[in-house]
Amino acid sequence: MLDRLRTAIQKLAVLPLLTPVLLSCSQAGQIVGRGEHELPLPKTIQLHFNHRDSRRYQDPRTGQWRNGDNLEEQLIGQINAAKQEVLMAIQELTLPQISKALIRAKKRGVHVRVVLENNYSRPWTEQHPSDLSTHSRRRHQQLQLLADSNRDGRLTAEERLAGDAIALLRSGGIPMVDDTEDGSRGSGLMHHKFLVVDRSLVITGSANFTSSGMHGDAAAPRSRGNVNHLLSIRSAELAGLFREEFEQMWGDGPGGREDSRFGRNKNSSELQAVQVSGIKIEVLFTPHSRQSPEHGLDLIAEQLTKAKKGIDMALFVFSAQTLTDVLAERIKTGVAVRLLADPSFASRSFSEVLDLLGLELPDRFCKLEAGNQPLKTPLQTVGSPRLARGDKLHHKFAVIDNKTVITGSFNWSPAAAHTNDETLLVIHSPMLAAHFTREMNRMWRSAELGITPHIQRKLDRQKLRCGDGLER
Repeated sequence: MLDRLRTAIQKLAVLPLLTPVLLSCSQAGQIVGRGEHELPLPKTIQLHFNHRDSRRYQDPRTGQWRNGDNLEEQLIGQINAAKQEVLMAIQELTLPQISKALIRAKKRGVHVRVVLENNYSRPWTEQHPSDLSTHSRRRHQQLQLLADSNRDGRLTAEERLAGDAIALLRSGGIPMVDDTEDGSRGSGLMHHKFLVVDRSLVITGSANFTSSGMHGDAAAPRSRGNVNHLLSIRSAELAGLFREEFEQMWGDGPGGREDSRFGRNKNSSELQAVQVSGIKIEVLFTPHSRQSPEHGLDLIAEQLTKAKKGIDMALFVFSAQTLTDVLAERIKTGVAVRLLADPSFASRSFSEVLDLLGLELPDRFCKLEAGNQPLKTPLQTVGSPRLARGDKLHHKFAVIDNKTVITGSFNWSPAAAHTNDETLLVIHSPMLAAHFTREMNRMWRSAELGITPHIQRKLDRQKLRCGDGLER
């Protein structure tokens, strides 16, 4: 009873004076009254959330109005405004309208180049479902449904081309490389999500350029897309750092010498800092060796250690034990910690969400993770947002003491630090932090806290399966 009362008080503490009407988890909220007041942003920064309650746009899948910012529209607008150059490094691109915007830019004389992850660099119309994994086959089916523009259940040749973002780029003469261009089988993941426009604008964040990453899944009108954000920062100096990262991956472009560099083959990046309108922005491109003092998990740990009052985290993947250890120390000093994690990852055996809840979950071999250190006193302010079926919490951000934001493509995992091509940003701005805190509060209002029924079912299943015969 005390735990329930404490949880209720914690939720009430973050409610704004005017809140959206809460509907079921698969419905968009309705704005009543004046809604939330506008928060100021630094003059050179724009920030968009695809699930926010205070804005609405027309969903391109269904034509229905829904809450949130149209991330796709923001990207297309910046590409349409380009005059000289567009560089795109993105794990996955499936939105044809973005491809068409890039082709239009090329026809205007804009220099356009694209770097992709090798798992997503082949046109889906050239793939046969029988050759694909279960995940890739499901993706293929989703893309077919999205391409069926007249919804008659049959795809014409015109619909197939118009619905294939990569095939469109190829037919439009847009040069592309993926992370096999260096002669390897590919890096861990080319996980970047950024654009550099006219050497003066950087657009980056947590979103892949896909329908499921922005709007929702095909044939699932209740889905609203993975919960994501995009930052637009106007700074020639910052754009220069992102261009250097892009050029390492690009090398001399498609074919030619194998001088593209991905993953650990890149020149190790050091933490770099720029000033943007008086705001300090620190940038780190990964990966790094585990022995490197520059790696991303150490940078995050350093920022968490500085917390004096509060730490908010909204994370897709959290599997780094070292960061849980830092959080445990901060909690002992009285720092208030809140964590929202994607429900599909929260209950995995290697998830640090379980550690914060004071739990251990054996894997499918009935083994416990080596070095695991669950908290002796479970943290009550840990949970997952309620989302429509198929949607994921895909943010990778933290807010420290209401003044520092950690964000980027970087999941809080060893793979992000030591294997993948990633972007990690630390932005020191109370004004920007207020926006991320508002997003955290929005999700928190309807979150399931503590040991959710889903986690409990997994614990019970593994207890039946493994009994007490566990080993590390």
